[in-house]
Amino acid sequence: MTDHDADELADRVQDGELRLYELEDHADAETAAAARRRLLERETGAALDVTGDYAFDPMGAESNIENLVGGTQLPLGIAGPLAVDGDAATDEYHLPMATTEGALVASVNRGCSAITAAGGANARVTKRGMTRAPVFRVADVTEGAEVARWVDEHFADLKEAAESTTSHGKLQEITHYVVGDNVYLRFSYDTADAMGMNMATIATGEACELVEAETPAELVALSGNLCTDKKPAAINAVEGRGRTVTADVRIPREVVEERFDTTPESIEEANTRKNLVGSAKAGSLGFNAHAANVVAAVFLATGQDAAQVVEGSNCITTVEAREEELYASVNLASLEVGTVGGGTKLPTQAEALDVLGVRGGGDPAGSNADELAEVIAAGALAGELSLLAALASRHLSSAHAELGR
Repeated sequence: MTDHDADELADRVQDGELRLYELEDHADAETAAAARRRLLERETGAALDVTGDYAFDPMGAESNIENLVGGTQLPLGIAGPLAVDGDAATDEYHLPMATTEGALVASVNRGCSAITAAGGANARVTKRGMTRAPVFRVADVTEGAEVARWVDEHFADLKEAAESTTSHGKLQEITHYVVGDNVYLRFSYDTADAMGMNMATIATGEACELVEAETPAELVALSGNLCTDKKPAAINAVEGRGRTVTADVRIPREVVEERFDTTPESIEEANTRKNLVGSAKAGSLGFNAHAANVVAAVFLATGQDAAQVVEGSNCITTVEAREEELYASVNLASLEVGTVGGGTKLPTQAEALDVLGVRGGGDPAGSNADELAEVIAAGALAGELSLLAALASRHLSSAHAELGR
């Protein structure tokens, strides 16, 4: 690449000869990105030198981005060690967190310290299932019920059609909903170590062709929003999506007092009045303090789909003060994670997955994504405990002030 090449391409875009998305047809990916930066600098007056200083291969990123300009960097911190005892996660982990929120990593780190001092958190993935729910048009409810019966009777045929598109995805169930002249079919797949949204979409599209061929139903949209992807939805809180994962810990009273400068009773009261009653009064789908903080930070660090933090924050936190200990748990109903595909192959994200020891496909299949889910749940638990303790001890504002945030 030369500056002249990039400038020449930028000129051709400004002259209307080329469109932004056509640049890779006339130059390598790096030159095309540089040309877009030149164009933006001309048209906006912004300097994009730092944006153009990135570590990933622009050609390798073509499946992740269009109209590439450069890279956006975020500070990456580490919390831990965090001891986790799960079905898949059985180690002490350093939790990579990409964030711009000061005091967040420090707070989660304090929670990790308390959990590890108490012997670690238990964690379990209790359900797996990436969903896609197309909507079909029918004449009336009678016809809709006919379609629903056909789906029940021909699940094996639909499974064969869906799985013909993938070597990894397995169709687990189809739930039907008839609403007037609409029929929604919620397909659920085990997608192994992939987050699996694209896999589920392609497989469902193949199955929909069979539904249309064999029933009166006509496909309107491959996604009918009963999936539900990247939007707050009660169906995900109840039925789950991606991985449903829960984590808990029992912390001795003396550890609570030493690490958090408060008591189990105060943390329980803060959780009840804030996370449970306050959330209920607000009509919230999440009954937690800030689970999304940990989910978002780890998602960004490890190459997950950042928009799925919406579902990942679907969390209930419970706390109980017992005679000699504090019991606390989190349940994340719809945590959508993967260790292959998507952004996980970008270099810094791949390194973060290496830090956790979960990069790539697991043996058995799905075990790496399970491990990642269990670690994130334990990290969310650490974050919940630390924030609740800060509120209970009235240290929240002073902690932010002390850290200069």
